Amino acid sequence: MIVVSDTSPINYLVLIELQDLLPKLLDRVLIPEAVHRELQSTEAPDPIKRFLAEAPDWLEVRASPEIAPTLRHLDAGEREAISLALSIGADSVLLDERKGRQAAREQGLRVSGTLGLIRLAADQKLIALKDALDRLAKTNFRGSPRLLNSLRGGRP
Repeated sequence: MIVVSDTSPINYLVLIELQDLLPKLLDRVLIPEAVHRELQSTEAPDPIKRFLAEAPDWLEVRASPEIAPTLRHLDAGEREAISLALSIGADSVLLDERKGRQAAREQGLRVSGTLGLIRLAADQKLIALKDALDRLAKTNFRGSPRLLNSLRGGRP
């Protein structure tokens, strides 16, 4: 499975030390240049900088194709991720922000994100769901408390 990722899924998986799940769940992860720039930002946390300094073979930076005018309201990483996914016929696009997810769906793309990847890995018995969610909660990840509680097995 080939996916295109925005910044946040890679960022959060690296921060909770679960980036090695990506090649176990997916064949290749492509990121557009805007996402690569965001991950290399001077404000990026040290674990992200170390990850990119020794970028794995399954992560590939690609030039972004022309951006559709309907995507101009999104940030650069989201615009380029959606455009790249459309241009290569990716199996899915990884996005966490609500506006980006909605725009991708409107373009006919399958969408997942950080929580979807964590859930998939837990379903495949690669990780303990509660541990991963607890680690994610220690970051600045903004997920609906209702959604996070429902993933933990609580009431929605």
